[in-house]
Amino acid sequence: MSIVYRYGMKDTRQPHTKVILITGCATGVGHATALACVRAGYITYATGRNLKELRDLAAAGCHTLELDVTSENSRVQAVQAILAKHKTIDILVNNAGYGQMGAIELISLDQIRRQFETNVFGVLRLCQLVMPRMRQSGKGTIVIVGSMGGLVTTPFMGAYHMSKYAVESLADALRREASGFGIRTILLEPEAIKSNFGNTTLASVSRGDTPYTETQKRISQITAKSYMSPRLLTPERVADKIIKVTASKHPKARYRIGVQAHIMPALFHIMGDRLTDKLWHNIIKPKNG
Repeated sequence: MSIVYRYGMKDTRQPHTKVILITGCATGVGHATALACVRAGYITYATGRNLKELRDLAAAGCHTLELDVTSENSRVQAVQAILAKHKTIDILVNNAGYGQMGAIELISLDQIRRQFETNVFGVLRLCQLVMPRMRQSGKGTIVIVGSMGGLVTTPFMGAYHMSKYAVESLADALRREASGFGIRTILLEPEAIKSNFGNTTLASVSRGDTPYTETQKRISQITAKSYMSPRLLTPERVADKIIKVTASKHPKARYRIGVQAHIMPALFHIMGDRLTDKLWHNIIKPKNG
């Protein structure tokens, strides 16, 4: 696949202006972050699988570029296109990701592989592609948009949680290995966000009749209700955090965003496995329980 890209504005970069690459910009956090970054003065590359979905970002001043994080050819060509023009990628924001629902017993290995291809391997490979130039220049920032879902686990979201737990370890290993080269790794752990994520997750629910149909239905109802809450975290709030941490001289290793992201992991830790399991048992009322 030949790379397709378009520039939304004339490059007037000054020596101090940073180049930022953001994945998954069609909607949600990626979209909000691209707008926030271009307004903050970054040379902003907003990427996604479909350029048509990025037209408003191009109009706002972003450089839009086609990037499928699950395709090696797409990943390599996207990074090479930016390096060819600017000689550097100062900041990488790994945002692309999605969730899916399904019982561990029944979800297919292909479904789990697809989850990891986007949420883990796409993140890992883009880090590998930008790091050599960052290491040569002695500086760079990698932001990984993880999730509170990498700290707690809910029933029927196992594939998603596994991928986000993996991202936690990825961020820790990367930070400890690359900090000596001036590369900063920052992990964000937001609570549920108001975006298409909830709809995508709910759309993945199997409609067939299985031993888990009723219990999974209850979890789906809880999930749907939670994504209707007016207090749901907004993409703009996460974007604002990304602007702040990338500008910080001494950012922390990880940032929990939202009240639930602070409370829920601590609460489940205090409760312990026995009480937490009992809580979920009472919520979903599994058969033969």
